[in-house]
Amino acid sequence: MQETEREALGTAVQRVAGMLQRPDQLDKVEQYRRREARKKASVEARLKAAIQSQLDGVRTGLSQLHNALHDVKDIQQSLADVSKDWRQSINTIENLKEVKDAVVHHSQLAAAVENLKNISSVPEIVRDTQNLIEQGKLLDAHQKLMDMECSRDDLMYEQYRMDSKNTRDMKLIQIYFAEVQKLSEELAKQLWMVVQRSLVTVRRDPTLLVSVVRIIEREEKIDRRMLDRKKQTGFIPPGRPKQWKEKMFDILDKTVSVRIESTQADTRESEKMWLVRHLEIIRKYVLDDLTVVKNLAVQCFPPHYEIFKKFLDLYHQSLALRIQELAAEELEANEIVTLLTWVLNTYQSAEMMGNPELVPEVDVNSLQPLLSNDVINQLLSKYMSTLTSNIIGWLRKALETDRKDWEKNSEPEADQDGYYQTTLPAIVFQMFEQNLQVATQISEDLKVKVLLLCLQQMSSFLIRYKEEAQSYKEEHLRNRQHPACYVQYMIAIINNCQTFKESIISLKRKYLRNDMEEGMLTNHSNMDMILETIAKEGCLSLLDEVFMDLEQHLNDLMTRKWLGGTNSVDTICVTIEDYFNDFAKIKKPYKKKMTIEAHRRVVVEYIKAIMQKRISFKSAEERKDGAERMIKEAEQFKFLFNRLTAGSEEDTDGLCDTIIAIAEVIKLTDPSLLYLEFSTLVSKYPDIRDDHIAALLAVRGDATRDIKQTIIETLDQGLSQPNPNYVPIFKEILVPTLTVPKLLK
Repeated sequence: MQETEREALGTAVQRVAGMLQRPDQLDKVEQYRRREARKKASVEARLKAAIQSQLDGVRTGLSQLHNALHDVKDIQQSLADVSKDWRQSINTIENLKEVKDAVVHHSQLAAAVENLKNISSVPEIVRDTQNLIEQGKLLDAHQKLMDMECSRDDLMYEQYRMDSKNTRDMKLIQIYFAEVQKLSEELAKQLWMVVQRSLVTVRRDPTLLVSVVRIIEREEKIDRRMLDRKKQTGFIPPGRPKQWKEKMFDILDKTVSVRIESTQADTRESEKMWLVRHLEIIRKYVLDDLTVVKNLAVQCFPPHYEIFKKFLDLYHQSLALRIQELAAEELEANEIVTLLTWVLNTYQSAEMMGNPELVPEVDVNSLQPLLSNDVINQLLSKYMSTLTSNIIGWLRKALETDRKDWEKNSEPEADQDGYYQTTLPAIVFQMFEQNLQVATQISEDLKVKVLLLCLQQMSSFLIRYKEEAQSYKEEHLRNRQHPACYVQYMIAIINNCQTFKESIISLKRKYLRNDMEEGMLTNHSNMDMILETIAKEGCLSLLDEVFMDLEQHLNDLMTRKWLGGTNSVDTICVTIEDYFNDFAKIKKPYKKKMTIEAHRRVVVEYIKAIMQKRISFKSAEERKDGAERMIKEAEQFKFLFNRLTAGSEEDTDGLCDTIIAIAEVIKLTDPSLLYLEFSTLVSKYPDIRDDHIAALLAVRGDATRDIKQTIIETLDQGLSQPNPNYVPIFKEILVPTLTVPKLLK
């Protein structure tokens, strides 16, 4: 209290100090005093009211406690009186045992009297019930059956209450009602027959199915009632619980399983498409059945049965078992594809579970997979292994067939543009296309794997194709008369390379979705190189064929016979043109390269003829005639190849100009100008060597040894830098050296 007084005093001092800070506030001291007095009176009044309220509450509580004490004493007295009365009545209760037994006996007699009519007429009711079952009046039959079972159960219950150990009377009642149990079993058979044929029944007579469901619902209620009584009394009638609802779903489960099993094809051994047929029948049956359940059967069952969901689960489980059985069998590659396509695509598509008729009851996204990922991977692995073996076999057979065609005496077929070709590229890529389309139906990953496999095998196949083309050329060289259409089929082989290239690009573009997938195939870029090699070797072999025919005419060049006026170059040009009439059937990329190479080889062979020093001109007149003939023949070659490369941007004149440049050296009449002419020649053709110069001087026939030595030494000292765009031509021309026989001669 003292602490509180000190705090109050301190607070008051602070408030007064705050009020009297200025001199003019002293005039208001009386006003402040009255205001504080009013506040103090108000606080005291509130405090008094609060204390009075608390006192009233305490007074009321004490009064209630006093009343409660009196009540407790009254109750205690009443309990004492009750205890006293109960002790006095114990003997009276023991005297009522006979009354209790009489009540039980009376209850049994009442039950017997109540069921007396049914008990006495049991044989007659049994016959009536049997007739009703046979007539298909199942509801009426079940009503009579329930009445008889009720009478039996009541009698047995009363007997159980009176003497639960008296099994003799229990058996007597059970024997008397034995026919009732048989009727129950007979009725159950009829019910299960209807349930088994429920999808047929619901179309023809839905009321019959409704009756069956009503009977099952009645039995379910009776089962629940009997089980509740068993908890209370321990008694349950024989045959209970019947659990007909569970049995009904078991029957439906077996019915669905049999329905799926019945779709198995009986002609598997003799029918190649047995799996396709089998799965199609399953699809049709399941779709039809679920549509019937949704549109008709659902109305015949109580909502809490969720009958459509139940049927959906049953069909899904049965299908999963059947599909797993099929997956475990020894399936061929096409059968694996059929199964996986059906499982991964058809099952959830609009053709089956995603059908508009089943929406929205069926959510395809919530359906569990029919096959596990492990089983699917095993099937895919087996499929890829079988497919690899098949593709290798197909490619080998296709190549063997094409190789036999090369031996034919008739020309190969031409495409719409007139280019020779064989059927090999079309056969190979048609096979690839078919397998890729099949893989696409299963999954995108499998599609990429199959494409990868096709390209892998294509790479190996092209190596064998190259070997066969080489073998074809070697066989022809052993006997150039065989085969008759060698040139035409070699052209077809070259054109096939271009077709293969285009087909590979088309295949990648069609079946690859993005750059990432294309990056997986980078290891197969060597196919282009193999195809280029095959085409290049084919073109060279055809050119070899041309120049083998020209060999004799090329040997006549730069000889005395040639100088005398032979028509060797005319024959060479005619022969080349004749061959290139056939080469017109070669596709443009290769034909263009082949023409350029033929032009180069003709010029090289001509220059080789010069360098072989087959002739040595004896006079200026001979040199003039020879040089003019060389220039004329160079112009012939120009004219020929300009015509063969019509429409091409390639410069075909430069090669022939080499012959003209050499002719100018030979034509020169003043030997003192030879150095100047040779220096011009060397600056234009920097790959020309000393032996080439020596050979040209030897052909001229008028240069002394000193002149040769001077020209060669001077040109060696002033070697010019080659033009970066220059393509060497003298590099591949060898000058024959003097052999011992020639020296002796």
